This record gives sequence, C-alpha cells and structure tokens, in this order.
Amino acid sequence: MPNLHDIERRINSVSSTKQITRTMEMVAAAKIRRASERVEQATPYSESMTEMLADVAKRVGGSENALLRKHDEVKNVLVVAVVSDRGLAGGFNSNVLRRVDHLMREKQAAGATVQIVACGKKAIGYYTYRKVEPVLGFADLSADPTVAQAASVAAYAIDGYVNGAIDEVHVVYNHAKNAAEQQLRTELVLPVDAEKLERELALDGVADGAGAQGASDVIFEPGAEAVLDRLLPAYVRTTIYHALIDSAAAEQGARRNAMMSATDNATEMVETLTRLYNRVRQGAITTEISEIVGGAAALEE
Repeated sequence: MPNLHDIERRINSVSSTKQITRTMEMVAAAKIRRASERVEQATPYSESMTEMLADVAKRVGGSENALLRKHDEVKNVLVVAVVSDRGLAGGFNSNVLRRVDHLMREKQAAGATVQIVACGKKAIGYYTYRKVEPVLGFADLSADPTVAQAASVAAYAIDGYVNGAIDEVHVVYNHAKNAAEQQLRTELVLPVDAEKLERELALDGVADGAGAQGASDVIFEPGAEAVLDRLLPAYVRTTIYHALIDSAAAEQGARRNAMMSATDNATEMVETLTRLYNRVRQGAITTEISEIVGGAAALEE
C-alpha cells in the first residue's frame, strides 16, 4: 500500500492538472462563441450563393462549363482533410483522418489515385509520417481560417479539374451541429451537381418560389451562361471556406467537451485519492495507538 507522502503528492499532481483542464475548458468555451458567430455570419451568404447557383443553372439548362461536367472515369481524386493544429480535442482529428483513410482505400480499390490537401498540423504530421506527401498543407490556421486559404485550395482544385488532372474533389470535416455536438461530414465539391443543389433547396423550403417568382424580372448581362461561369468558382471557394470555419467552431466545441471530461475525471480521482489518504492515515494512527498501548502494557508487567 502506498504511503501518505506518495498519496499526497499524487493528489497535488492531479489537482494541478485539474486546474489546467478547467482553464482550457473556459478558454474553449469563450472561443466557441466567436467561432459560432463567424459561422452564423457566413451562412446566409453561403446559402444565397447555393440558391443563386441552382437558379441560374436551372435557367441556363444544359451548360458546357467544365465544373458541371462529370468525368467519364474517376482516375484522380483530391481529398481535403480539415483538422486542427493542436490535440486535446477528443476524437475530433482521429474521426476525420479515419474517414479520409476509408475514402482513400475505397477510391484506390476502384483504381483511382488519391491526393491529399492537409488543413491543420495534425493532418500534415499524420500523412507525412505515413509517407503520403500532401499536395498542399496549411498550418497554424485551424482556429482562424482565412479566405486566402480557401481560395488557394479552390484554385488548385478548379485548375486540376478543368485540366483533367483531377476527376473528383471531396472535403472531409467536422460540422458544428451545436456547441456540444460535432457531426462528421464528407461533401463532394467537384463536379458541382446543380440538380442536387436544387433538390436540397426544395427540401429546405427555399425552393422554386423565389426562382419562379423572379424568373421574368431578372435580366442577365452579358448572359446567363456568363453569370454561371463566374458563379461556379465562387461557389467552390465559398463551400471550402464554410467548411473551414465550420470546422474551427467544431474544434472549440470538441476541445471544451474533452477538457470538461478531463476535469470531471480529475475531480473524481482527487476524491478517490482523498478517501485512500484518509484510510491509510487512519490505519497509521490506529497502528501507532496499538503500539503505544502495547508498550504501556509491557511496562506494567
């Protein structure tokens, strides 16, 4: 059985750890608010972009834009893995990396080559260690993504898709469902499926109302096809940027949950160690009393 000094030292160590995890929990909780507000501010623009793209694509009908055309064969796939720069966030990073690995095996089994865009130090380190060199890597931006970062990823994806070097583009990230729950998502960014976007808008209730109502009131200059050509790259950039900031909000939520669990576990451990300390201390006192009584009895004899 450990002695009192060892138990006391363990209690002090766990208490210090508890203070750290509690502080990190409070910091993450403060950052959640700012990250969530950023997502809320960007969401109307993202939804409007999707609605406008679906409406214009519907009016244009069959478009020859390269970003709308599905390639006959999928030989080269680009996967954008969005994780964090730091750990201590539970399964936040491992869930994304596991999903990306599953997607890679699935595409490789079908005969395709997979390239990785790593957003976050954890993804860069993970794939570099496994001898998979990311074609693009972004570090120190997971908590505060930038439009320039999204534009770089979108430019690489669009150029590769237009030139035929890339046949599909997927983005894998954690969606911040709320402050306490994260939802793993895999989205197909390219090719852009305008019909799917229209169906999703119809399910969300944004549907045909706005498009049909304003169909005769909208005049395109120089033309609907030209507007669609400008909208498609902007849509890809917006989709990637929204995934980045959504992941940033989810990261803080996951870290707060992880630190909250660590704090609760530390509290429970301190209570258990304190009971053990009291039990050992009581045993030592009882032993000392027994020795004193035994010594006194021996002297009387």
